[in-house]
This record gives sequence, structure tokens and C-alpha cells, in this order.
Amino acid sequence: MRSTDVPRRRIRHRTTAALATLVLPAAALVGLATPSHAAAEASAVTATYAKTQDWGTGFEGKWTIKNSGTTAISSWTVEWDFPSGTKVTSAWDATVTNSADHWTGKNLSWNGSLAPGASVSFGFNGSGPGAPTGCKLNGASCDGGDVPGDAAPSAPGTPTASGITDTSAKISWSAATDDKGVKNYDVLRDGAKVATVTGTSYTDSGLTAGTDYSYTVQARDTADQTGPASGAVKVHTTGGGGTDPGPGTGGTVKMGYFTDWGVYGRQYFPKNLETSGSASKVTHINYAFGNVQNGQCTMGDSYADTDMAYTAANSVSGVADTWDQPLRGAFNQLRQLKAKHPNLKILWSFGGWTWSGGFGQAAQNPAAFADSCYKLVEDPRWADVFDGIDIDWEYPNACGLSCDTSGQDALKKLTTALRAKFGSSNLVTAAITADASAGGKIEKNDYAGAAQSLDWYNVMTYDFFGAWDAKGPTAPHSPLTSYSGIPQAGFDSADAIAKLKAQGVPASKLLLGIGFYGRGWTGVTQKEPGGTATGPAAGTYEQGIEDYKVLKTKCPSNGTVAGTAYAYCGSDWWSYDTPATIGSKMSWAKSQGLGGAFFWEFSGDTSNGELVTAIDSGLK
Repeated sequence: MRSTDVPRRRIRHRTTAALATLVLPAAALVGLATPSHAAAEASAVTATYAKTQDWGTGFEGKWTIKNSGTTAISSWTVEWDFPSGTKVTSAWDATVTNSADHWTGKNLSWNGSLAPGASVSFGFNGSGPGAPTGCKLNGASCDGGDVPGDAAPSAPGTPTASGITDTSAKISWSAATDDKGVKNYDVLRDGAKVATVTGTSYTDSGLTAGTDYSYTVQARDTADQTGPASGAVKVHTTGGGGTDPGPGTGGTVKMGYFTDWGVYGRQYFPKNLETSGSASKVTHINYAFGNVQNGQCTMGDSYADTDMAYTAANSVSGVADTWDQPLRGAFNQLRQLKAKHPNLKILWSFGGWTWSGGFGQAAQNPAAFADSCYKLVEDPRWADVFDGIDIDWEYPNACGLSCDTSGQDALKKLTTALRAKFGSSNLVTAAITADASAGGKIEKNDYAGAAQSLDWYNVMTYDFFGAWDAKGPTAPHSPLTSYSGIPQAGFDSADAIAKLKAQGVPASKLLLGIGFYGRGWTGVTQKEPGGTATGPAAGTYEQGIEDYKVLKTKCPSNGTVAGTAYAYCGSDWWSYDTPATIGSKMSWAKSQGLGGAFFWEFSGDTSNGELVTAIDSGLK
């Protein structure tokens, strides 16, 4: 029963990613030193705060001190207040102390001096939900003004949009509060300031028809201190002649997964989606993966997601990241990709083979789970990047890496809660099993009930067979149909789709899955499927698996079984999809009235995206 128990796209190559995170500045224990204040020369020095990670039960914060003046300073001290219940648990690159809820960060011996134009940062891990207020730097305002004790303004209310046309939209919000008074508001479109106004509304013009935008607002007080950003409102301008592809809208979904760990060893960046031509041939991208911990959505790899600095050569825009820009990493690159392809939709996918263990706890309190996911996906720093959420639970009420006993209605509870929280303007989707065997995983869940709250299912019609059965028999890992000699009845795409339809899932909410990789054995003595083997064939990153872009020349296909290509070279036997077999599968998907197709994952394709091209062409 390994066909859907060990999906290739679930096994996360996390080692390199973890090392990349660990090379950030080493943490220092929270110190006990007594704070001291520098002279008032720091009036040209500023301190800004950012929450760089939030994993539900805790968070990572960072203070950045910058000398914008003309005179060097020899030391710095940052003070702030946390609300009761929020605290620092560990810190690095500063001595951090507290008196009740008042916190102080003071430079270490080696990072106190700041020349004009220089900056330095220190970070900490914390617990609790609160944000810092009342910031002072060397006794003065953290914005550089000599106003000790003046708290920054609160966040304005989440804006609403009205009067949307092809080229303009009116944004309105409720007022922020401040102890000394609010002076004006900065209006940010897609993270960049477009206006400063004194009222609580703004009409933005000069927009592009048929395009998505995201707006947030920040208040400024009389000392010119800026407060936290409001929540984000999404706007889609009218006109443009485009459609929002997806089931029920007359469009066909062509969706691919982009992995956050691919930027390490594979060196596959969002820019590759552009240079390969793939970004213009898909309608949706699933960004994988966010984690599920303690029943909540949490960030998967914050360094790759939001902090990794891109060079000009690796950037979608061709412009290098700077140290002080609000958002870096893949999220910022995906934002640049969407700017080039305004109709492209991106979803943040949570779970996967390795990180599905938290879904069982999530099912115990679906509303709390949905709320945590919404707050993370719709974080104002990247709300414009994402158009919804995908959950990949492997597997509800069945066994994957671990076994779940949440009950047949567990997935339905989660999808219902997610739809209620994310609303009708966001996409909500789920990746699900393709195990159509008697008594198998499809039968263990109410997929028809859960589908009522979803835009579509990604049916994982691959990894049915592989070298986890080291001695074989050899079999295609993604058979479209059953065939004489198939090792397990019900382990094929046609049977999976048929069983889901019989449950009551609409065909338009089912996407056919394609793997951009092959699975193989070695020690095989016959070309035809069904042969014995001695173990998994060698692979670049993992035994028994290899990218299509490698296999097409390393072991070219020389046969087809059940709609999938296979190759016998030397003593190795591989199965994988080619442009030709993908074309046939797309024709079948159209004949079944399916909502489209998806694939795992972009980096397995050739540099010119020939498999993506085959999906695009086959679904037209």
C-alpha cells in the first residue's frame, strides 16, 4: 500500500534549508546588564521594528538601528513596552533586559559604534501576541524626533474598497489613535507608498484594467512616527478582457507547485518560471509548504520565504534586493512575477507528506485553525502575493507518515471553517489521495461534503508504485488506466476520478495530477513492466527518483503502458510522463469534464518548460 503512502512531493529535502537558517547571527542569552542612555546626539538615529517570523506559539522580532546623521555615535539603547503576556525569551546581538513589561536592548561591546549612514540589527525570540509600543532610542523618539515617551499611533482599520473602475479605486478606513494626535496617513499599494493624506479615504488612479492590487494604510503622528500597517484589502480593477481562470468561471486550471527548498541545492528560483516561459502558461501556482503545528498554520522556512536576499541575476525584476527593504525572499520574487503576469494566481499550500501531523489537532478546533491560517496568509507584508490557501493533509482518517483517526468528517470541518474565514473572494483548495482501492483512502472521507467549500481538489494521481517495493514488480508510478498485471487494483487515475465522482464530487472540481519526475528500479532484467529488481535506481537527490529533465537524455523512454512512458536502459527501469503522454492525459481530462490539471513540481521540467507547454497545449 505504498502508492499513495510515499508521495515523492511530500519528502522534503530540508537539510540545506536548515543550515541556511542556522548561519544567521548566533543567539546570545538574555543579559542582566543595567541600561544606560547615550547623549541627545542620537536625534538623527532611528530604530525600526519588524516581526520576521510567527509560528503561532511564538515569534521572532528584529530591531534595526540606523545612523542617518553626520556624526558617529558610540553606543545605542532601544526601549519599548510590550503588553502584558508578551515577552522576550532569548535575544542575540544585544543585551536585552526588562522591568515588568518595559524592555531594553543595549549594544554589545563590538556593535555599539555607528558611523554616519551605518546600521545594525539585533533580534529576539518572543512569546505572546503583542506588538511593541512607546519606542525610545537613546532617550529620544525612535523616529529621530526628540519626543521621549511619545507612543507610535495604532494601526488604522482594515480598508474597504469602492468605486472600482478599469483604472481607479477608492480606499476608505477607520481612523487610528495616538496619544499626541494623528497627523496623516500613508497609503501603500502592493507594499509601496503611493500617497500621504490627512483624511481617511483616498482614490487611487492610473491603475491597469483587469489587475489585482493590495492596499494597506499606516498612520503618522505629530512627531512623524509611523504606526503598524492596517490589514490589507484586495482590489481587482474592471476591464482588461481577462478572466479569473478556475472551475465555475469558464476557465481551465493549469497549476504547478513551487517548493521553498528548491532555492537551495536545486538553485531553482521564481525567475526560472519566467525564463522558462512557464509563468505565462499556468493559471495558478501553489507555494509549498507552510507548516501545521499545534493545530495552526505556521511559516515553513522564513529565510527562504521572506528574508533570502536575491542578486540581480536571480531576481525576476533584474534588480538586487537591499538589506533594508520590507520584504525579501521568494515572497517578494513572486510579487514581481505577478506584476509581469497580472492574471496569475498564487496559493500558499500547507502540510505535505512531512508536515501533515498537525492537521489532526487542527480538526479539533477548525475555527481556530482557519483563523491562524488567515492571519498568516493575509499578513499585510505579503497579502498581495497570495490569492488563497491550499491544504495538503496526508491523510485524513488514514495513514501517511503518521496515522490519523479524526473521523470521516474531519476534512469537511476544516474546509468549511477555511471557507467561512477566507470568504468567497479567496481560493480554498485541497490536495487529496488517489487511492481508489477497495476500502482505501478515498472511502475513508466525505470528499463530496468537503468539496462544497472548495474551489477544487488536486488529486494526487502519481506515486502509485515505486522502489519502496525494492524488489518490484516494476510498474508505472502514474498509470492513467488499469492494465493487465497492475500490482494493485484501484491504483490508477481513471479509477480514482471515477470513485470521487461516484461519491458526489463534481468533475469540474477535480484536477488531474502529473509528476515532473520518474521513479525507477535497478537490477531489472526485462524491458516490459512486471519485472523483478534488486533495489532503487540511483537518483540525483534521492534513490529511486529523478527529474524528467535528467531522464529524457539519461534514460530515454522506449515504451508506454497505461498512458505513461517507461524506459529500460542497462539494468535500470524508469517510468515517467513525456510531452506525448501528457498530451494524451490532457485529452482524457477534457473528455471527463475535469477542471484542469496540476503538477509536482516546476524544477523537474526542462529549462524551456516543455512539460508545462504540453499541459498548456493539451488543455486548450
